[in-house]
Amino acid sequence: MEAVVIILLFSMNILFFLHSSTSAIPISTKKTYIVHMKHHLKPPSFSTHHQWYKTHLQSLTSSTQNSLLYTYTNAYHGFAASLDSHEVELLRKSEYVVNIYQDTFYTPQTTRTPEFLGLDKIDFGAGRTSPEFNMAAQDVIIGVLDSGVWPESESFSDLGMSNVPSRWRGKCQSAPDFDPKVHCNRKLIGALYFSEGCQGCSQEIQSPRDYNGHGTHTASTAAGSIVANASLFGYAKGTARGMAPQARIASYKVCWNEQCAGSDILAAFDHAIMDGVDVLSVSLSNNEKTYYTDPIALGAFAAMEKGIVVSCSAGNDGPVASTVVNTAPWVITVGAATLDRDFPATVTLGNGQKLQGVSLYSGKVEMGNKLLSLVYQQGGNSSSNLCFRGSLDPNIVGGKVVLCDRGGNARVEKGLAVKEANGVGMILANTPETGEELLADSHILPAVAVGRKVGDVIREYVKTENNLTVVFSFGGTVVKVKPSPVVITFSSRGPNAIVPEILKPDVIGPGVNILAAWPRNIGPTSLDIDRRRTSFNIVSGTSMSCPHVSGVAALVKAVHPEWSPSATKSAIMTTAYTQDNTNSSFHDSALYGTFSNPFAHGSGHVNPQKAFSPGLVYDIRIQDHIKFLCSLNYTIDQIQSIVRRLNFTCAKKFADVGQINYPSFSVLFEINSKRVVRYTREVTNVGAASSVYEVAIDAPPSVTVTVKPTKLVFKKVGEKLHYTVTFVSMKDVKPGNAFGWISWKNAKHEVRSPVAYSWLTPQLDLET
Repeated sequence: MEAVVIILLFSMNILFFLHSSTSAIPISTKKTYIVHMKHHLKPPSFSTHHQWYKTHLQSLTSSTQNSLLYTYTNAYHGFAASLDSHEVELLRKSEYVVNIYQDTFYTPQTTRTPEFLGLDKIDFGAGRTSPEFNMAAQDVIIGVLDSGVWPESESFSDLGMSNVPSRWRGKCQSAPDFDPKVHCNRKLIGALYFSEGCQGCSQEIQSPRDYNGHGTHTASTAAGSIVANASLFGYAKGTARGMAPQARIASYKVCWNEQCAGSDILAAFDHAIMDGVDVLSVSLSNNEKTYYTDPIALGAFAAMEKGIVVSCSAGNDGPVASTVVNTAPWVITVGAATLDRDFPATVTLGNGQKLQGVSLYSGKVEMGNKLLSLVYQQGGNSSSNLCFRGSLDPNIVGGKVVLCDRGGNARVEKGLAVKEANGVGMILANTPETGEELLADSHILPAVAVGRKVGDVIREYVKTENNLTVVFSFGGTVVKVKPSPVVITFSSRGPNAIVPEILKPDVIGPGVNILAAWPRNIGPTSLDIDRRRTSFNIVSGTSMSCPHVSGVAALVKAVHPEWSPSATKSAIMTTAYTQDNTNSSFHDSALYGTFSNPFAHGSGHVNPQKAFSPGLVYDIRIQDHIKFLCSLNYTIDQIQSIVRRLNFTCAKKFADVGQINYPSFSVLFEINSKRVVRYTREVTNVGAASSVYEVAIDAPPSVTVTVKPTKLVFKKVGEKLHYTVTFVSMKDVKPGNAFGWISWKNAKHEVRSPVAYSWLTPQLDLET
């Protein structure tokens, strides 16, 4: 009898029969789908929607297995299920089903910072004392959707914290490696995991515990407790603390082996809303093109309705235009910049040239100042210059320092490739794609990262010299680096690909070489071969900038618990700064000597001190968000999937989607067609009574900007006033972009809104 082998590919739920003499024949293909249901049509015979969904699903399939993965109640009206194509078609025909979407996957966007942000000298305003503020901050709960948490970290100590707020409804989930009685406390008050949509993604234990490092790092960045003498092998040594060290943390594990299923993310939103979080930090992204199919946008809208601020990473696909993600106007979208700390290293070439880079090398001291041979392997193997594993010849690179071009594979993997080929060190040189971006990594061998200009000097040295030598010297940690902040190359850029009339990102925050807590079960490179262990690691990404802003939002919530998420977001945006510590406009590391613009830095760099007292805020009502969605020409069913209500129509919608009361402006002109754009905004006085503001305008020569009225006179706190701004483009402007700002000022406040202008033709896409 012919042998039959059954192989289950759990990650896609595909079942194959493999015959010894024939090719694979698919018998049953199941994938995860998110199903939008007509929530209000639940028959009275069912006591819960879960019971109804389960019964309805079982009626459509002959399978005895329960295909239902999640029932959503707070973030969405519907469920997630494992279905084959036949079951999907049957569901589509059901009178109770609105639509069905296949599940998608998201990826993570992988001590000095509080001082850099001014949080060590904070003035809480409104007559608050520091003890009063600390007590208020302890009532704020930050939920983190990520890869879990390492509960033993000192960053999650509850020393000195009061009892958990009585309103908290969450819990810690038990697992073989996670005991809620031991691992949760008054700091880490929630820890759940969600894996139904990612079965087979990882060999990890089903547990809230972090086996990746990303979730521990982001959670401690947002709200880690104060830890003295924190460092990565001596680098960045000092006191580590999150942005809101008094706040509570709830961890929602949705990522497994760096794969995060949308169905799991939506389930985590569902629970977090029910649990009672105040802020949600989501350092995840993918490239969804519509808000009604994006679990993050769906969950964030439901959270926003419940008063929860949602902060998301902008993505790591810069400097390419229109790569910014998480662009829904109801979330804070955060890009990344440097801070004023660096880890300098010097590369001295055999010809005497001294070149600057960065390094986190912490090995044997004799490595420094030692003359070493240098090699740059090019030629036969096209990937050898990129240092892919197996691409380097040990006979050529053994005992030498290897010059590796950046790109193609992970930076730390290049170091591993060099070590496996018996190289003794590495110079990691940027290419045009990464420009002058310098990211420090704790490589498994001595390594120095250099920018493109320095990299080109070294490449030229290799071409023109015969006896190639190099000396490394390591400078440790330096602070008060100038200029800073600098917008980093990898930070994703606008314009907004879904709705270009909404300027994204919203703000930038520290996201380069960030020290934060790290699990003790993996090395700082996350490579299997890396046996080093550390309690803190230095990591870069918009994943790191996002929790900085999440923590700042928590602080604002502590001072102003009555503010809506839109008001909190507005306060963070309109008080952001746009000049570095040399009083220059921000530079962009993507291209040496160039300045950044709002498509890269949004409203500017987050400024916690001023966000507590913005003077005015741009608030957005739920009905205005619905008008916004109607203006996108989504169908009623598609809008219902986001807003989860029946009693609305699209009879009223914005003539221009940019009319929503957003704290920034993105103005689209059509060449030889649309030269006038007019928007009305509403501002709410959250400063003192009897406040007067006057407008200030900065505009490019090609645009005339008129604001009416030019003065806003507020008689009382909470009063709302409107102004209208008219943008008129000159004739015959070429396609492209320009930038400016509109600001409302008085002696105490400046409420600043960036303006991005784009001139389009039907044949042209938006470009920076």
